[in-house]
Amino acid sequence: MQSTESSQAAANNKDQVLSQPTPAYDSILELAPYQTGKPVEELTREYGVSDVVKLASNENPMGCSPYVTLAITEQLGQLARYPDGNGYYLKQGIADFTGINIECITLGNGSNDLLDILARSFVGAHDAVVYSQYAFVVYSMVTKMQGATGIEVPAQRFSHDLAAMGQAVADNANTKMVFIANPNNPTGTQLERADLREFIASLPSSVLVVLDEAYIEYSPKSNNRALLDEFDNVVIVRTFSKAYGLAGLRIGYALSSAPVADLLNRIRQPFNVSRIGLAAAAASLADQDFIEQVRLTNEEQMRWLEKQFDTLGLGFVNSHANFIMVEIDDAADIYQALLEQGVIVRPLASYGLPNWLRITVGLAEDNMRLIDTLQSILTND
Repeated sequence: MQSTESSQAAANNKDQVLSQPTPAYDSILELAPYQTGKPVEELTREYGVSDVVKLASNENPMGCSPYVTLAITEQLGQLARYPDGNGYYLKQGIADFTGINIECITLGNGSNDLLDILARSFVGAHDAVVYSQYAFVVYSMVTKMQGATGIEVPAQRFSHDLAAMGQAVADNANTKMVFIANPNNPTGTQLERADLREFIASLPSSVLVVLDEAYIEYSPKSNNRALLDEFDNVVIVRTFSKAYGLAGLRIGYALSSAPVADLLNRIRQPFNVSRIGLAAAAASLADQDFIEQVRLTNEEQMRWLEKQFDTLGLGFVNSHANFIMVEIDDAADIYQALLEQGVIVRPLASYGLPNWLRITVGLAEDNMRLIDTLQSILTND
């Protein structure tokens, strides 16, 4: 017979289980932590490799503008002071660069922060969010965080099928938001301006269209800034993490109508961009000569890599960004073999693409190291 003391302990344990905090929405339980590209330091710890080439996270191998160092140095004596919570000078620089009014700009702790702010501002538990298969995984994540229904539309040749996405909106009256990455991550595909405009024009004005232009600097043709002059339900999200080379500082911005920006600025955390980040972003934005050099170098190295993949008999998707998606048998094993030789790329099994690797375009020496290592692995296999 169970003692009174044991019975009481069991009851207490049961109460503890029942009283544990539960998530606001069951969909949160479906989330997995975001899978980042393996850090160089982690690879060094695991395999003792000191000479590492990281081609996994679409970072700029050229770094950032030389003017950024000076801008950061000038802020070092002010680190005890909070940054400008409104980011006036950076916003003014963005306004001058994009030709948009300053009240139409929202700053974020990277563009991921802005995607989260957008979802929290406009999406509720009874709403639906439409996005494409093989699009940035964060769209699904922020949807689940809000307890909303995610509608993933099958891709067309690894790109957004705008006709099917439009039909998904029409079939779901509770659709509140559509996410579109252009160029798309991880596939690198790009939509035509005319097709994108036609798609937006076909949607109800109550549906917010979020254009994620994280890689816009690598493909100026994908710049859809003009849509903001025509549609109040469009938001463009950009980042300083890619071409500008400031991934470690986490800065992004959104362009929208003034009413939308007003809502976003109510939701965003105060001081969500650091003092150093504000100064660095303003300095980097002002150096467009550097960005053009980045774009040309990336294009040259992209063409070289494509030739090497052709020679190796590997398929790939034509990319308009600073990475390329490569099809390869036994991709998981190849990824591991590359890791062991100090080359970090990105496996895409989590995107439903188990036979593909996403490879960031590096500098010439990085790309040569990648190809030599890959050729050696494939030959030995």
